[in-house]
Amino acid sequence: MISQELTWQGLTPDLTPYQANFISSDTLSPTILPEIQPRLFDSIERFINENARTPFMFIKSDENESYLQAFADSIRPLLSKCTPINGDYQLSENKDAFEWRAGINSRFSTQTNIAYRHWIEPEQLFGYITPSMRLVPGLLHHINGGVLIISASALVSQPLMCQRLQHMISRRQLEWLPFSDSHPLQIEIEPQPLDVKLIIVGDRLELEEFEYNHASLFDNAIYGEYEPVMFFDNEEQLTLWMRYIKSIIVANQLPEIAPDGWPTFITQATRFCEDKFNLPLDTLWLTRRLVDASHYQSSNTIGHEAFNEAIENRLWRHSFLSERTQDDILQEQVFIKTEGDVIGQINGLSVLQYPGHPEALGEPSRITCVVHLGDGEFIDVERKAELGGNIHAKGMMIMQAYLNYELKLDQPQPFSASIVFEQSYGEVDGDSASLAELCVLISALALQPIDQQIAVTGAVDQFGFVQPIGGVNEKIEGFYDICAKRGLTGNQGVIIPMSNVRHLSVNNAVLDSVKEGQFHIWPVEHVAQAITLLTQQPYFEQQVEDDNVHLLALIQERINQANSPEKPKFPWFQKWFG
Repeated sequence: MISQELTWQGLTPDLTPYQANFISSDTLSPTILPEIQPRLFDSIERFINENARTPFMFIKSDENESYLQAFADSIRPLLSKCTPINGDYQLSENKDAFEWRAGINSRFSTQTNIAYRHWIEPEQLFGYITPSMRLVPGLLHHINGGVLIISASALVSQPLMCQRLQHMISRRQLEWLPFSDSHPLQIEIEPQPLDVKLIIVGDRLELEEFEYNHASLFDNAIYGEYEPVMFFDNEEQLTLWMRYIKSIIVANQLPEIAPDGWPTFITQATRFCEDKFNLPLDTLWLTRRLVDASHYQSSNTIGHEAFNEAIENRLWRHSFLSERTQDDILQEQVFIKTEGDVIGQINGLSVLQYPGHPEALGEPSRITCVVHLGDGEFIDVERKAELGGNIHAKGMMIMQAYLNYELKLDQPQPFSASIVFEQSYGEVDGDSASLAELCVLISALALQPIDQQIAVTGAVDQFGFVQPIGGVNEKIEGFYDICAKRGLTGNQGVIIPMSNVRHLSVNNAVLDSVKEGQFHIWPVEHVAQAITLLTQQPYFEQQVEDDNVHLLALIQERINQANSPEKPKFPWFQKWFG
C-alpha cells in the first residue's frame, strides 16, 4: 500500500478539452433562469399555471435583490391569465363607513401583476388611513390578482404582519386593520376581494422557522430550491454555465471575457465550490469577481492577467491577518518545525475563519503526543480543557478505537497517552486532524520519529481509512507559505485524503513549486500510507521487506515488555516457602 505523489496536472481542473468553447465564447447568447434552474422553474410553473390549491410557495435561496428580481422576471411571462381587480372605496350614505364598489378603475385597482420586496413595512403592504380620513392603498392593492415575492426575513422579524398577510391571503379578503391597540380605526372599512399568490424566499434557517411556527402552511405550500452550484463534466454543461456568465455580463454592462480568461475564471470558480466538477451559480459572487477583473481589462476584454491581478489585489488587501499569523511562526513565537525528525510531534493543518473577515486562512498547527505507563487512557487535552468541540472529540474516539482494534491486544493496554494542539488558545473543532493525531500517537508508541517537512490533514474511520475534509486548498497553501518563506528543501509537502483530489485548485505558487519538484502532495487512502511516508518505516506486516520490523510490531513488543516485566528476585528466606 504505497501512496503515489500527485503531479502538477492533478492540482487544477483540466480544461484543455474546452479550448474551442473559449475561442467561440463571443457568439454565446445569454441564458435564462429556466435553463439553469430547471427543477426550481418547474415548481414555479406548477405554482402559477396549475391553479394550485395553495396560494403559498417557499423558495430556498439567498434573499438579495438580484435573486428576487430574477424570480420575478422568470414568473412574469407566466402571468398572462391574471385577472386585474378594479374597484374603489366610497363613503356610505350616512358617512359612518367606507364601502367597496367593484368595477371602478381607481388607485385601489390592480396596477401590476407581480412585485418583489426585500423589506416592507405593514403600512406599505396593507395601506393605511390618514388622520384626515383619507385611505392610502398598499402594495397588496396594486398587485391584487397577481404574485407577491417577499423575503422571509421581512416576515420573520415582523410576526404580526406575517400572520395578517397569511390570514388575508387564505380568506381572500384584504382587510383594514389597526396597527396597534392604541391607534384604532377611526371608521369602519369594508374588506375588498383579494387574490394574491405569495412566494416567500429565504435561507434554510429562516424556512426552518416557518416550518416550526407555521407547520400547516409550510407542509401545504409548494417548495422550490435555487441550486447554488451546477455539475459539469462535458461541453454542453460548461457551455450552459458560460451562457449564464454572459447574462451577468450583459445585465451589468461588463466587458466580454477573452478566450484566455475563461480557464482562469473557471479555475477560480471551481475553487470557490471546492470541487473541480462544480461551477457556482452564486450571482453575487460571480458579479463581484467579474467587476473586480474588469478594472484590469485590456482592449475591452477580461483576460487571464486581469483575473489574476484582481485576485492578487483582493488577497493583498485582505492579507493583514495572514501576514501576522505567518510572522508569528517565522519569528518563532509559534513553534512550527519544517525540517528535521521528532518523536511524538506532527504538523497538522487547520483552516481559520475569523469573525468579520472574508477569507478562510490555512495555517499549520503543532500537535504533540506523550506516552507513559498508565491505565490505557488516551487523554484529549483540548476536551479536558473544554476547548475541544464535539466533532473533534468524536474524531479522537474513532482514532483510539481504530488503534485498539488494529493492535488486537489480548492484555490490558499499559500506556496512557496525552495529545494536544500546542499553542492553541481557542476552541478546536472538526475531525480533520484525526489522521494527524493518529499518526503522532503511533509515533509516540513506536518511538519512531516523524518527518517535520510533511504536514497532514484528513479524518479517519474505525478501520483506518482516510476520509475527506474541507478547506484542502487553503490548508496546503498555508503550510507551503511557511516552507517557502523559510526556504524550500525539496522534500517538503502535504499528505491529504485521496478523496480530496477532486477538490484541488491550488494557487500558482504551489502549482509552480510542485511542477519544479520543490513541493509535494501525497494523497492517501489509509493511515498505513500516511505513517509510512512520515516515518519511512513500514506500518504492518504486509509492507515489510528485507526483514524490517514494522511499526505495529514495535508497539506490540513495547506493550508486551511493559505487561511482562522481569520477575523480581525474592529475599533468601522466602526461597524456603513453596
